[in-house]
Amino acid sequence: MGHREDLLEGAKRCLLEKGYARTTARDIVAASGTNLASIGYHYGSKEALLNLAFLRVTEEWGDLLTEPEKGDAADAGPLAPLDQFRDTWQRVIASYPGTRSVWQLQMEVVSRLEKDPALRDALLGPQREGRDGLAENMLGIDPEKDPERSRVAGLFCQALLIGVMVQWMMDEESAPSAQDLTDGLKAVLGGRSDQERTAPDPGQGAS
Repeated sequence: MGHREDLLEGAKRCLLEKGYARTTARDIVAASGTNLASIGYHYGSKEALLNLAFLRVTEEWGDLLTEPEKGDAADAGPLAPLDQFRDTWQRVIASYPGTRSVWQLQMEVVSRLEKDPALRDALLGPQREGRDGLAENMLGIDPEKDPERSRVAGLFCQALLIGVMVQWMMDEESAPSAQDLTDGLKAVLGGRSDQERTAPDPGQGAS
């Protein structure tokens, strides 16, 4: 690889090992086998390099989680929405022991957004694209065929993902499983349906 690619790979390793705030330009140089001048030449600044490296780490993590399972289940055709939701969450949660550093990094970056406009701006576009990806992979919604449904479903999935991350990082024993999340979604949808069925007709007066 050239210096540009070496720097990016080095920055990704540093982010996962040291986090965003603790990674220095010298750390990246040491991890990539390049020199300090290369950072400015190829990326303009350490921050620009770290922002891109964070996006790449997140993309690779997302690709790993949404990659279809191999075997008979993958050849059986499309899953029902709730089954797809549960299976995707099983991959997300099962990945936690091996990708804990990615989860920690994402939480750190979220905590920096308010005071780092450049970082926030760098994430805006990818975040919106990521929502469409979540809607498609978790619920089977095609963003091209139904963009508004994909948008709101992506917002829901993204909010749920962040919440699950926090719970797993705080206490693995009480954190939700994929089945818990699926049953919770069923409970919310079923509860609303039950209320609608049992609610009195507003057009009927008291007898």
